Amino acid sequence: MSRRKVGFWYHLAAVLAKPPLLLLFKRDWRGTENIPADGGFITVVNHNSHLDPFAYGHFQYNTGRVPRFLAKSSLFTDGFIGAVMRGSGQIPVYRDSSDARGAFRAAIDAVERGECVAFYPEGTLTRDPGQWPMVARTGAARVALQTKCPVIPIAQWGANEVLPPYAKKASVLPRKTHHVLVGRPVDLSPYYGRAMTQDLLREVSEVIMAAITELLVKLRGEPAPEVPYDPRSARVRERRKTARAETEQDEGTT
Repeated sequence: MSRRKVGFWYHLAAVLAKPPLLLLFKRDWRGTENIPADGGFITVVNHNSHLDPFAYGHFQYNTGRVPRFLAKSSLFTDGFIGAVMRGSGQIPVYRDSSDARGAFRAAIDAVERGECVAFYPEGTLTRDPGQWPMVARTGAARVALQTKCPVIPIAQWGANEVLPPYAKKASVLPRKTHHVLVGRPVDLSPYYGRAMTQDLLREVSEVIMAAITELLVKLRGEPAPEVPYDPRSARVRERRKTARAETEQDEGTT
């Protein structure tokens, strides 16, 4: 696959990041033939380590179709990291503000220019106890339906073995393998032309996450949970559990 022009800042980031990544990981990258050679598209990827954007970015860079990541806006503000993020064309996400939808507009514009936009549909590191993909947010579904672009599901595993989600210490030795499996485009054509309701966006998001999970099952060689982990439901259960415990404690002291 021919490499497109990526600009100074992307090349600089690659020059700085690739040597330590090559030392840190062995590579098992499969399915690269499913990455489109031309035209705009989005990739949808599971997220289980603070390290995996670098490992996955290395993989995607090597395909010749560099990703434009959606990333929290604070990374774009100051210093060298901010300069790299801005200069390499990454897309800021302004969370909890009226500008939150602007990221999706920027993602749509990038796809329509023929770019690859990389989504972590979960929106954050997985909180599933087994590190399986969680219930997704609807941003990737929204961009996919509005642009009708190819949606490429990708599963990755290995960065989390170096730095598990929410861990404070890394485990570098023995050397780990970064596994990537790229699937065929998700067929979302049955959803085109329908009113873009929240119910539709949630349904499309479930289809997208199911495709990623299926690939991860192949990578891990073990079954996924029957129902994806839902952090909102988990918080509700935890609050109810805490409330019951407090009630029982109060009753026991009266």
